[in-house]
Amino acid sequence: MNWIDEGALYSQIGLFLREDLGRGDITTQSIIVRNTRARARFVAGENMIVAGLEAAEEVFLTLDSQQQLEAFVSDGERVESGKVIARMIGFADVLISAERVALNLMQRLSGIATLTNQFVAAVEGTGAQIVDTRATTPGLRLLERYAVELGGGYNGRFGLDDGVVVTSNHVAILGGVSAAVKSAKEKLGYLHKVGVQVANESELRDALEAAADVVVFEDLTVDEFRRLAGIAKELSKSVVIEYTGKISAANVREYAAAGAQLISVESLTSAPAMNITFRVQPF
Repeated sequence: MNWIDEGALYSQIGLFLREDLGRGDITTQSIIVRNTRARARFVAGENMIVAGLEAAEEVFLTLDSQQQLEAFVSDGERVESGKVIARMIGFADVLISAERVALNLMQRLSGIATLTNQFVAAVEGTGAQIVDTRATTPGLRLLERYAVELGGGYNGRFGLDDGVVVTSNHVAILGGVSAAVKSAKEKLGYLHKVGVQVANESELRDALEAAADVVVFEDLTVDEFRRLAGIAKELSKSVVIEYTGKISAANVREYAAAGAQLISVESLTSAPAMNITFRVQPF
């Protein structure tokens, strides 16, 4: 988990467990004798890209530092249905009480990595990059962005302090694209590249005349996007062209071929959870 702030991750996992456990797992406490040993396995229920193993391990370690997870694959690795992803040996009550939070993280993150990989495969050879957005689950942004990278995608700006994107709402307040871009350039200086959403040819020309570094097109037909992307490249050899909007694995290659260098996909971080089971047995 190379770039993740592990301190932030660990504190979040404590919150996730408190949310689920409350005052304690009364079912397990009333049935399982303390110090009963057990073993458990994470098993893939479908083909997927695995993500979230370290986060899942930390769930168990938070409840008992002696728990051990033995992984048979690595985060980012493709597995087939039926594959044993990892196994654990430890106290039965800890394994059962931590199961749901660990599964929630692994299932969700594996879903994101798997969906991202489908988009990446769809644009292979075009030079376009698949990029995530800030449309993440509150509290899970670190992990969800990590899963996108495991699937072969790239991270967009992490938060509002991480980059400059002039949106249509900014433009509405400032009264025009040119004024918004110039204001950002003047106040932020050369350290920040300025991206701007443009809706038509007029806004595109205004953005490039104001020296925007990135132009972002949204919800255009492929033909209209191709036309505007061509104009953008004629006006500026250095501008980066980004497309966002109603993108699916079925149509993403068309937009890549039409000139998109970056394709930001909101749906990556709302991917369906993967089918992973957690099977506990006496040890």
